[in-house]
Amino acid sequence: MTNDLTQALQTEVTEALANKQTLAIVGGNSKRFLKPAKTDKTLHLTQHTGILDYEPCELYITARTGTPLQTIETLLAQHHQMLGSEPPHFSLGLNKATLGGAIACGFSGSRRPFSGSLRDHVLGVKILNGQGQVMRFGGQVMKNVAGFDVSRLMVGARGTLGVLLEVTLKVMPKPPAEITLRIECSLPDTPLLMAKFGRMSLPLSAMAWLEGAIFIRLQGSEVVILDAQRKVGGDVIVNSPQFWLELREQTHPFFRSDQPLWRLSVPPATQLYLPNNEVFIDWSGGLRWWNTNKSAEEVNQMIHQVAGHASLFRDAHAVTGAQPPLDLMPLHQQLKKSFDPHGILNPGILGVPY
Repeated sequence: MTNDLTQALQTEVTEALANKQTLAIVGGNSKRFLKPAKTDKTLHLTQHTGILDYEPCELYITARTGTPLQTIETLLAQHHQMLGSEPPHFSLGLNKATLGGAIACGFSGSRRPFSGSLRDHVLGVKILNGQGQVMRFGGQVMKNVAGFDVSRLMVGARGTLGVLLEVTLKVMPKPPAEITLRIECSLPDTPLLMAKFGRMSLPLSAMAWLEGAIFIRLQGSEVVILDAQRKVGGDVIVNSPQFWLELREQTHPFFRSDQPLWRLSVPPATQLYLPNNEVFIDWSGGLRWWNTNKSAEEVNQMIHQVAGHASLFRDAHAVTGAQPPLDLMPLHQQLKKSFDPHGILNPGILGVPY
């Protein structure tokens, strides 16, 4: 299905600007557990759909932002290709997650340390700014440019810089085979062992720690995988794709805790002394998920000491203001004034008070 709502969306933004109203930008609402914007009206993008350009040989795809992520991934799979950053849906099977929502939130799966983040795969965007102007940035190939790469600034901006209309992404060939090895390891020893595996010549595509063991995903040709397996050792787990899918989509039992879930971004080799049953390590050590009832002040103080960043990811009883501003917030505020000077798009969603 293809449907271009650019003109209608432009009219809505222009009217909101004239009436001094604020707008919440909503796609499939698959990530509604994140802090929502409190606004006068909602701008819906789920009907703004369609794959506009796909060149398997050139390794890129362009689609409107209301296009379901699952639709894009199904098309890529038919050509033995994939989205390299494995962005989570958080609504798998319901077909709610959209391309625009994935870009706006900027989350990447376990492949991130080895294939790059979602931001790294964005080649170009078409947006609608807070003044009702349609703007294009980037293109369909990788380029070196002076100044800001505006198309990538949209990744993780949660719609505060503009309404995403179209996105062009770099895609990757899908590996022909994969296995996942399980190696028992204590939590304190995990960072060093992960670093050791990272230095080896292995076809790594994911490395995580959970419940007393490191899980290593190897992808590539069968010959290369078998050679890597001999070097690493460990046990082969059954149904490797399902295991990583459950971690990516947070359907694994670890994520069913009643405690608040914190997302900790830290240097990969960081030692954090946390209870074994409360932590899941991803991104080869760079991402830690922590189920804890500790206060925001305690968590932030601990992470600040190791030069990391913490955000309250999910909590049924969320405390407003639990996520501290990033060091780049002053820069984001300047960009916000440029793209949305009247502050009508998703105000307050990233700590910007307008």
